[in-house]
Amino acid sequence: MSNSNHDWFKQKTIYQVWPRSFCDSNGDGVGDIGGIISKLDYLQELGIELIWLSPIFKSPMDDMGYDIADYYQVDPIFGSNDDLQRLIDEAKQRNIGIILDLVVNHTSDEHPWFLEAKKGRDNPYRDYYIWHDPVDGGRPTDQESFFLPYAWTLDEQSGQYYYHLFSKRQPDLNWDNPKILDEVCQLMNFWLAKGIAGFRMDVIDFIGKKPFEQKLASERTHELLKIIHERTFANYPNTIAIGETLCATVGDAINYTSNHDQLDMTIPFEHVILDQIDGKTRLHYQVQDFVKFKQVFKKWQQGLHNGGWNSLYFSNHDQPRPVSRWGNDLEYRVESAKMLATVLHLMQGTPFIYQGEEIGMTNCQFDDYSEFRDVEIINFYNEFNSHPDWSREKIFHAINTKGRDNARTPVQWSAGENAGFSSHTPWIKLNTNYPEINIADDMSNQNSIWHFYKHLIQLRKELPIITYGDFDLLAEDDSHLFAYVRTYKHQHLLVVANFSASKQDFEVPSQLATANWQLLTYNYQPNYPQHNRLTLQPYEAVSFILTTD
Repeated sequence: MSNSNHDWFKQKTIYQVWPRSFCDSNGDGVGDIGGIISKLDYLQELGIELIWLSPIFKSPMDDMGYDIADYYQVDPIFGSNDDLQRLIDEAKQRNIGIILDLVVNHTSDEHPWFLEAKKGRDNPYRDYYIWHDPVDGGRPTDQESFFLPYAWTLDEQSGQYYYHLFSKRQPDLNWDNPKILDEVCQLMNFWLAKGIAGFRMDVIDFIGKKPFEQKLASERTHELLKIIHERTFANYPNTIAIGETLCATVGDAINYTSNHDQLDMTIPFEHVILDQIDGKTRLHYQVQDFVKFKQVFKKWQQGLHNGGWNSLYFSNHDQPRPVSRWGNDLEYRVESAKMLATVLHLMQGTPFIYQGEEIGMTNCQFDDYSEFRDVEIINFYNEFNSHPDWSREKIFHAINTKGRDNARTPVQWSAGENAGFSSHTPWIKLNTNYPEINIADDMSNQNSIWHFYKHLIQLRKELPIITYGDFDLLAEDDSHLFAYVRTYKHQHLLVVANFSASKQDFEVPSQLATANWQLLTYNYQPNYPQHNRLTLQPYEAVSFILTTD
């Protein structure tokens, strides 16, 4: 970001739109850009000032658009380039910026670069990708891909293997070739010139990978990002660079963001992989250690304070619905959705709201293989369907708990036909609870989850302590309570949340007990400490502003 005001985005909340499931404007059952335009007033009313748009470029959709075949053309299923320009312009009229998803670790195997590269070893595009001769008659390494089974696929015509960290239809670009850097900077400048607010850069730390050492990231990533920034973002004031960094430590994140010459914020993963078994896919899950969960947030909140910038999220297109994952989506859905929002949105950083999160949408119950749409789920099912340790019930339980399709069911706009998403049967199964859980009903109820989110978004704009305050974790070893205090000048912000279905007591620290207390947010009735003890109902969360002389 070239503008000297590096704080311009720090009081804003980013809303992620996954276009295919957001809103369908032309009645084909698939969400599109026209549908997004039709909901800009809705997002403005919620208080949103930045929209992250998941991939909308031309793609065979093997990985739902994260396999791009043309970086310069909108896929016809979503609309046209003119539609995208209209979205950018219409959003700008409402003081909303559009952030595009930049997927340049890999392309689709239908991208013209890869089609040319496959024509022969001497083709000028061959070195756009990573190739290697067989080793001992087989794969160059035994590295697995994220989507299983292996990261190397044989191109039978040339007799060489090509490298892909994801699907075999997503060949990785060779960032050791300087032409890739030229191509990527060119396409970024093309869209920045159209007036977008920046890019969310998909698995961007992987561009510095070392495949033959099986390292996913390296110092080379930092070198490349500095060059990219200098040749793109530096020329467009008040644009934002958000990097998805699967491998980043706190130290890495500071290196990426502290000087604003690589990225403005990173998207960490540590808190969303604690329930994943090491070395396995996201669908191999385990019971999460709640104390460790809190410690991860402490590490990132304290580690990046005055040295970087956090992105705050519980949900996105790759994660199950948070109210089903960390809350209680049956008996305490409303309470736990508000509780989770309280904990996240009152931390330091930029909150991300994934579509439908603002009304507490839940995981969906998939009952048949034919209902799956996600390549990761399909590959997982095919890999383990005949495995002796995996029954059909166990496979479906894993998918319904952690599978990415949970986040990709259509947004539930109303209790009407197809949840108000489309006049046509949607491309993926609708969650059957849309008559009870939908935006229209939530907006009409002042005590709803939607209005609670709107309030939190506004508080971030009004209270400097949310943006600038430091962070101290309280009750660190408690296995049910998530409590922290933030301090800025002579003010404290205390947040106490109950992550359980039973009552819990919180002892107010003595140094806070004598302060002047002002209730800020609550999801039950107003609740103040009695005799320095705060009793919380199931999934209750309260926050207070405390002032001292």
